[in-house]
Amino acid sequence: MSTSSKKKKFRKTESRPRSAITGRLLAEAQRLAEELCEGEGLEYVHMESVTELGHCILRLYIDKEGGVNLGDCTGVSRQLGDLMDVTLQINGEYRLEVSSPGLDRPLSKLADFERFKGQKATITTLSPIEGRSRFKGILLGLAPGEIVCMDVDGTTHEIALENIKRARLVGNIGES
Repeated sequence: MSTSSKKKKFRKTESRPRSAITGRLLAEAQRLAEELCEGEGLEYVHMESVTELGHCILRLYIDKEGGVNLGDCTGVSRQLGDLMDVTLQINGEYRLEVSSPGLDRPLSKLADFERFKGQKATITTLSPIEGRSRFKGILLGLAPGEIVCMDVDGTTHEIALENIKRARLVGNIGES
């Protein structure tokens, strides 16, 4: 399930590509989304800002017991879009997409790595560990000091949460 809405702010036409929403604006959008989800009885999973084909996209993943439906996504999209229009000073155009986390659920909170212990995941690091930046294996949970443990082909790797660029569960469909 997903829904998206276009929110436009007009400014002078420029020939440079639109950039993703980052820094303070992204942090504030995340805070607004978390508060809205809590008020609606939904789980805030993750929010990311990306630029695709020159367009800024703000993606919000939400969940709830039994899964989210189109109505949940639409309601959050409308409310969050309105909140962001009133609260944030976003220059340029962006598209807000709200959806379920799906099979490849993003892992962004420390608790996620413990909650999904025993499941297959991929982790991409900011800095290489033992010469590699991409790990695919089974989550083993957390070690003290915000360290994520993962079994990759029988070898345990310890990855500091602050070194994780991107982490996702791996869906079972089509996996061997």
